Amino acid sequence: MSSQDIPEENLPAEQDAHGAVGVADDKNPFADPGLPPHEHRVQDIDEAAARRSERTVAMLFTVSMLATVGFIASYVGIPHDKSIFVFPIGHINALNFALGLTLGLALFSIGAGAVHWARTLMSDEEVADERHPIEASPEVRAKVHADFKQGAKESALGRRKLIRNTMFGALALFPLSGVMLLRDLGPLPGTKLRHTLWSKGKLLVNVNTDQPLRASDIAVGSLTFARPEGLEEHDEDFQTEIAKAALMIVRIQPDNIKDKRELEWSHEGIVAYSKICTHVGCPISLYEQQTHHVLCPCHQSTFDLSDGARVIFGPAGHALPQLRIGVNEEGYLQALGDFEEPVGPAFWERG
Repeated sequence: MSSQDIPEENLPAEQDAHGAVGVADDKNPFADPGLPPHEHRVQDIDEAAARRSERTVAMLFTVSMLATVGFIASYVGIPHDKSIFVFPIGHINALNFALGLTLGLALFSIGAGAVHWARTLMSDEEVADERHPIEASPEVRAKVHADFKQGAKESALGRRKLIRNTMFGALALFPLSGVMLLRDLGPLPGTKLRHTLWSKGKLLVNVNTDQPLRASDIAVGSLTFARPEGLEEHDEDFQTEIAKAALMIVRIQPDNIKDKRELEWSHEGIVAYSKICTHVGCPISLYEQQTHHVLCPCHQSTFDLSDGARVIFGPAGHALPQLRIGVNEEGYLQALGDFEEPVGPAFWERG
């Protein structure tokens, strides 16, 4: 429905608040400032249509409010580890999906409501005005300055120092409320990056056979991978824990071990080192029997297991951490404690 379909007497009266020039003359050579003729919308001439648009805008804002409530309810009620199947995406985290959906709907509804409000109910008539200086006149500036000084004087901000200081304190501390919300980004790491599941008495379990290792199971020149006793692949935190506790075991003739501490922490030439490269955390898996060197396949960092696993080539920044081991009464290899330094790449808590 357009203004052409409405009787002329029902159309709103045209207003010329800015004194538009209807006829060109020497002073105003352009009678038309260049704007197209204004065409009335349905909402301008039909109150029922205007009420429908009003209800639509209100509905969008209400949807936004409900979506916000849904966001809060999802955050509180949905477990962080729950997953759902969403076609065609597949299995995704239910909490992330709900938060993204509700927050996106809330923001979209606010924007859509504002746009619909502006396009259907707010005035859309374009007007032309003469240009004028942007800066205020000296009289206006003088009045503003005088009013500001008078307001400052009446507020007694300079005389009432207690009010002034406490106000500044309140304004300075209030933003900390928002900073505190950052705490909800996740728990602080604490010291968990420094420690692994290894502890005194934990058996070394072969990752291939799932059986505890005896000293006799380790042949000279062999490379064996182990995990801590009690850590199983079906555990929920398996990947997190094995990324810190993965162990490689090599047996070297004691006479070939150059580092004194390495020899003391070994058992009959059996040494245990972290499998996690100290460059970017790749798993080390290549062992050269004759030289006792292990190579990281990612960036070729090379470590000498006969000399404290020091770096002899590549970008790694420090040696591999060694785990002190021994045997229990039954002859099984066991840890005598945890690593004495964080495993893997350097991190911000290292020191």
